[in-house]
Amino acid sequence: MPSVDEFAREQAVLSSLRISGHVTVTALATEFGVSTVTVRKDLEALERRGLLRRVRGGAVSVDASDEGTFEMRLRHSRAAKEAIARAAAEAVRDGDVIAIDSSTTTFYLAQELLDRRNLVVITNGLRLAMLFMQQSSARVLVPGGVVRRSAGSLVGPIGDVLAGRGKISKGFFGLVGLSAIHGLMDISVEEAQTKRFMAAACDRVYGLFDSSKVDGFGLHSFTEPGRIAGLFTDDGITAEFRSEWEGLGVPVTVAAAAAVPAPGSGRRPALRRIDGAARRTRFS
Repeated sequence: MPSVDEFAREQAVLSSLRISGHVTVTALATEFGVSTVTVRKDLEALERRGLLRRVRGGAVSVDASDEGTFEMRLRHSRAAKEAIARAAAEAVRDGDVIAIDSSTTTFYLAQELLDRRNLVVITNGLRLAMLFMQQSSARVLVPGGVVRRSAGSLVGPIGDVLAGRGKISKGFFGLVGLSAIHGLMDISVEEAQTKRFMAAACDRVYGLFDSSKVDGFGLHSFTEPGRIAGLFTDDGITAEFRSEWEGLGVPVTVAAAAAVPAPGSGRRPALRRIDGAARRTRFS
């Protein structure tokens, strides 16, 4: 197979990043008919120009490596996230002890839980902690750590803070990507480490994500597939995704974003299980 010239290789790499968000050195070497050393040099040159970010084994797009500001991510897929939040809120009862991370989808979940009585919330999200403090009667526990300004979160090795301190019945976590092999994933190693400690302390772990995350690329797993109690997403998921998680025994609840009610209407969004059954999910 004839090798591809440098300019054509660069254009192909950038095209692949626009489509999937990540590339691998070995796959590019095979595709271009060049050595892995040549591919790494190409990626280094593109990184110096600010067009990608190299990671172990390949590269990710600048958009994938930069999470963006919290406010920007809060606006992205807002209708879907609000519907997902309302669906997940049905899993929370008065008196529950729950963990919630600092993601934007769980921020919308927090807004749905402000009227719960005797709620105990463990969170690493500074905005979530302030929201519960100012607008609810919930008892809020913040484990501590180092501030990540871009996410408005506290990160660090908080395992000793949570271990053996009591029972956390449910944990709700946003994610950057997920797979049947690695489970729930994040792009930031610090965020993933903190989420892993929080998730390990929970009896049940739920993943909340809009359907764009189905094709997302995460570097660091924080919950293995076998520990996922359920997934909450919107109706943009594919049949292949549905079948994959059904096969693992993980229930998926789908919230139709188009059915999000107007503020103050008191109506719930339409929910459906991924098997299409017209019933609401029950949680203990």
